[in-house]
Order: sequence, then C-alpha cells, then structure tokens
Amino acid sequence: MEKKRVLVVGANGFTGRRILDDLSQDAGFHAIGCSLHADLCPGTGHGFVQADVTDEHSVRQLFDELHPDVVVNTAAQSATGYCEAHHEEARRINVDAVGVLAACCERHGAKLIHLSSDFVFGGDTDRPYTEDDTPRPLNYYGQTKLESERLVASTCTDYAIARVVVVYGCPLPGQHGNIVQLVANRLRNNECVRVADDQWRTPTFVDDVAQGVRLLIAQGGKGIYHICGDESLSIADLALRVADVLGLDRSLVLPVPTGEMGEDTPRPRFSSLSIGKARRELGYRPRSIDEGLRLTFGL
Repeated sequence: MEKKRVLVVGANGFTGRRILDDLSQDAGFHAIGCSLHADLCPGTGHGFVQADVTDEHSVRQLFDELHPDVVVNTAAQSATGYCEAHHEEARRINVDAVGVLAACCERHGAKLIHLSSDFVFGGDTDRPYTEDDTPRPLNYYGQTKLESERLVASTCTDYAIARVVVVYGCPLPGQHGNIVQLVANRLRNNECVRVADDQWRTPTFVDDVAQGVRLLIAQGGKGIYHICGDESLSIADLALRVADVLGLDRSLVLPVPTGEMGEDTPRPRFSSLSIGKARRELGYRPRSIDEGLRLTFGL
C-alpha cells in the first residue's frame, strides 16, 4: 500500500517536531517537516523542506512539488502577550498563512489538520467546554485562532481542527520551554515560583497531541476535536504536581491570584476542554498528568 505523504508545518517547534517524529516511525506515512529554518534534528526517518508559510508563492510552490495527502499545521505565534502587542505579525502567521494553507489543501485534495487552542473560549463556565460550545476569546491570540478555525472550516472539504491546552513535555535543544520545565528548573535551583491558582486548564502531554493527530488521519476524523488531557486543574496545582513527581520542595510553589501575576493580557479563568468526542469517535486516550510528568523527566 502506498504511503500517505504528510506535511508537518512548523516542524521545528515543540509540538510540530513531536508529531513529525511520531509519524516518521509509522510505516504507513512518509513524513515531511517544513519550517522557516533548517532542520533542527536531521535524520533519515523524514524529509524536510525550508519554506516561509507567510509567503503565498512559496506555499503554492511547496504543494506543487510535494503533493501532500495530509497537511498538519502547527505553526503559530502563540505567545499571548506578544500577540497583544504585535497584531499585524500575529495575524500574518495565525490567520493569513492558515488561509493560504487551507486554499492549497482544497486545491490539491489534501486533508488539513489545524492545531488550535483553548483560548478561543472566554472562561465563562465551570465545566469543561465541548466542541459545540460558543467561542468567545478574551485576547488577540484567541481571536486569531478562532478566525483561523473559521477560515479552515469555510475553505476545506476535508479538515480537522485539534484544540490543545498547555502542551508540556521535554523540549529539544533550541526549542522553547514550557511551564512544566520552567517550574522544575526553578525548584531544582531552590527558587520560589509564583503561579496562578485561579486559572483552570486541562494540560496536554505533547506525545498525546501526536497520538491525536495520528488518530485523526487514521480514523478520518472531520470537524473540531479537543485533543488534550483529561484532568482539569489550576496552573498552581500543575506546579505542585511537578514538585511531587520530582520529589522537590513544594513549599517553593507560591499560588497567587491572576491579579498578582502582573500580566497585562487577559486570559480565561477556566478553559478546560472535554475530550468526550475524541474518546468516542477516535479512541483517543491521553496519559494522566502524573504519567505525562514522569515521561517528561525520564522517570
């Protein structure tokens, strides 16, 4: 059987690289990474191309040369504060580039799997959001992700949107860290770490995002899916779990209200997501927080 050609956009990023590596280990796929910069981890298991996805001509040329069956878009400007201060740049990456990818996928008959975020929601609930709930983003990053979702849905015949939440795991050299690594590094240095105790999320182990993407391809999932963890907890609770798993001093974790964090960008108080649909339709089974943390730190 001929292998599916899967193009992973944003393949030098934390989540994109894990998806690329996961697909590269599956004999049913020919995985090709794409990034603005050279391959972060060259290897024999995947192909790799350099391209600027904000350049429409480059993207069209890329599709003409590669003829992908599936495109997984993980490229985004996801720093919420940066997006709030740099609207034009955030829009170019998070919305305009997605529109071009969607149009090219539709033209070439490729499935588009687009990663989105819990920040499309406004936090006005105390139960995990389902895919049917109405988005109401509070910040510009969330607004761009919602606009990108709508672009994909209005452009593509075959698409899936995977909303992820606080993705954590072990980054490769040269990749940005994540909240779990930040907490661990500070605790190991016997430094206090202030974390919000009134922002609730469903943190996602990065390998589970890769699992979800593979299932979306294999099961032919269409529409919106929440691909995240199954435990709703505050950022402070997550930091305390890091301390406990690593056997570090949990008294160094200082839970504080969001108002004392000095953050200018509004964030939803509660943006935990329900994974019931992904469980039922895809067979998605995420790791527990403790298991994900043990794997992150090689325990």
